[in-house]
Amino acid sequence: GPPSILSPAPPRSVLLSSFHFLQSPNKLLRLCLAPFRFNLSSSSLALFSSFVLQTCSPAPFTSLESIAMDLDTKYDNYDFPYTAAEAPQGHAGNLTEEQIAQVHQLRMMLESEGYTDRLDTLTMLRFLRARKFDVALSKKMFVECEKWRKDTKLDETVPIWNYEEKPKVARYYKQFYHKTDNDGRSIYIETLGGIDLDAIKRDTSMERMLINLAVEYERLADPRLPACSRKAKNLVETCCTIMDLKGVTLSRVPQVYSYLNQASAISQNYYPERLGKLYLINPPWGFFTVWSVVKGWLDPITVAKIRVLNSGSESELLKHIPAENLPVEFGGTCDCKDKGGCENSDAGPWHEADWAQPAKWEKKAEEKDGKTIENKGSEIETPAVATGVESAPVPEKEEAKQTATA
Repeated sequence: GPPSILSPAPPRSVLLSSFHFLQSPNKLLRLCLAPFRFNLSSSSLALFSSFVLQTCSPAPFTSLESIAMDLDTKYDNYDFPYTAAEAPQGHAGNLTEEQIAQVHQLRMMLESEGYTDRLDTLTMLRFLRARKFDVALSKKMFVECEKWRKDTKLDETVPIWNYEEKPKVARYYKQFYHKTDNDGRSIYIETLGGIDLDAIKRDTSMERMLINLAVEYERLADPRLPACSRKAKNLVETCCTIMDLKGVTLSRVPQVYSYLNQASAISQNYYPERLGKLYLINPPWGFFTVWSVVKGWLDPITVAKIRVLNSGSESELLKHIPAENLPVEFGGTCDCKDKGGCENSDAGPWHEADWAQPAKWEKKAEEKDGKTIENKGSEIETPAVATGVESAPVPEKEEAKQTATA
């Protein structure tokens, strides 16, 4: 029956405090309803929890003191620090009672629809932040992400992926992770000026390029960021991106637009809240004029993460990245000669014995069938849906306003 059958309603303070302190809100709701002899299904419990949040919460929630984090022992089996050194509002370590309740609500709604993976608190928070803590929009975003993962068979692909054509593609388009910045973030470097898709297509396909992008995002989530967190001794869940625009011309824009649009869709729709800092270096003539317009369309939180550097970019980068961690071509001292260059080294805490641990997806794959990256990766088929555009398009403008592009 409808929640209105509860008469008189339990005191707000009892419902709220119990909702927060019990590990499972479902247990709380069953406890609250026990005296009334109700036995609700999981889906009904999820609906009722929404009623509790909307009608039984003291107002305003945002005035309550921020608290650290409410872990769920079923999902939050972290083997790395899970609280940031300086956590902004809405991040682990700086949450209101309302935000913690919204994490529970989102998780319960997803559980009621049969989802069991990726329901840990940090993941729930990333999707909630991406949609300004609108639970309904966050749920929609998560469900679309899971559909895309299923359509592309991403979970099966990650453990056995072998991008053997990478050295050939890198002649025209470099993408690589390399060490960390001053805040412990993994550094991701991308060079756009030399992109020649016609040449690249002789060695690979756009579908494989996009699948590789997704696989690298998965490897960023685990094992790279957990290792960064262990080394930094606090939660690190974003990366520092350097995007080199040297050589970019207007004549190349139409050629690469399709790929970049689909890559952006994957990043924005399926890997929210992974951008910590973005440095756009060596911009072409006229870029600042374009940027002054574009940044007006972006969420202010996203704009604050982006720096466009023209002359003096090397000295500016060195303010935020140790010289020994920055490749020589960007003003640092690192060349990774013993590993074939920085773009081939994948150097970072995720390969250092003190901080590295096997990824959870790697453990699952070994337990399942013992397949390895070397012997199965090149056999993977990459259907058109792997682009991420057909399965879940970029949100409409009205919905996009609810999120930062990061």
